[in-house]
Amino acid sequence: MYNDGLHARQEARAAGLPYLTDAELSARLTAVKATPERAWLGDVSAVVLQQALADLNAAYRNFFASVTGRRKGPKVAPPRFRSRKDRRQAIRFTANARFSITPSGKLRLPKIGDVPVRWSRGLPSAPSSVSVIIDAAGRYFASFVVEQAPGLLPEVQSVIGIDLGLTHFAVPSDGRKVASPRFLRRAEKKLRRAQQALSRKQKGSRNRDKARVRVARAHARATDARRDFHHRLSTALIRENQAIAVEDLAVKGLARTRMARSIHDAGWSAFVDMLEYKAGLRGRTFRRIGRFEPTSQVCSACGDKDGPKPLRVREWTCPSCGTTHDRDVNAAVNIAKAAGLAVTACRAQVRPGGIPAQRRHGRLPAGDHQHPGGRRAARPGRRDDCLPALD
Repeated sequence: MYNDGLHARQEARAAGLPYLTDAELSARLTAVKATPERAWLGDVSAVVLQQALADLNAAYRNFFASVTGRRKGPKVAPPRFRSRKDRRQAIRFTANARFSITPSGKLRLPKIGDVPVRWSRGLPSAPSSVSVIIDAAGRYFASFVVEQAPGLLPEVQSVIGIDLGLTHFAVPSDGRKVASPRFLRRAEKKLRRAQQALSRKQKGSRNRDKARVRVARAHARATDARRDFHHRLSTALIRENQAIAVEDLAVKGLARTRMARSIHDAGWSAFVDMLEYKAGLRGRTFRRIGRFEPTSQVCSACGDKDGPKPLRVREWTCPSCGTTHDRDVNAAVNIAKAAGLAVTACRAQVRPGGIPAQRRHGRLPAGDHQHPGGRRAARPGRRDDCLPALD
């Protein structure tokens, strides 16, 4: 139905006819179902067919809004024909379809029947629609739209900035470091074997389709593990901090470099999006700073700008105040400051050294010497009483 509606509108445009409205496409759908050639359309719920046309209308609205400048961001291309060979398929049932959940926990769908479901969680309210999705790995999912009031968390005093990276996925300004799991890298060996087996299969054969599913399932396991990691970490950060600041990274540009695979494996954009929407739901403050802020060049203690440094420099000493900084922790503190958040580098690896005397003085007056160990350095693995460590 999506392709039929798109074809009808393209033909009308080529013939110089007016744009076919949504009502006209819906009327054509009713007429087509009565023909012998398309009588099989009556075997599925009419709501599913109407929703396919609704998706087409949404695609056209997005395209027109992008052309006229009302839609911000990258330009949206006109709608294209869909293929039944697409690896991800979905149908949507609204309340008009009268789907229901049986007392035994099954999902009752019109003209399909009762479908057994393994529930990941209970529904907080009656669903207004459900989408049944099959992914490339052959797994079926039911996604419900429900109404739920935001659950505000109690206020806390801590605020943090987060520096995202590859060696350490996230480095909050409190000094903790979350290692990057690198799910795709860990699955490379199994993926390589599955892809080699797929390349040896004859195109169009059933064995090739089975091999393709094995590759898709290997990718799905890495994707699910990454998403679970993002959810756990973002939820922990939202619960522990009242305000969070991150840097607006140019992921598209970085993904064109030689580090593209590692950057896609990290999934920074998905993680930041989780932080943003969870902060809105839980009553937290979320802020982004510009990607051109010199967070790695500025001393978070005195504010002196020391200039750019190569990536191999992981620790540096400020020439103005003598403070020794961990590169990532210093950047996280500067991210929070650039976002207007007053942070304290609690448990951060910062070691103030001796402040050199000015050239015009032969020596400092008695009593003005700073003790070289005035502030102890945080030892790796030490737990101070500032914030709980991430699991």
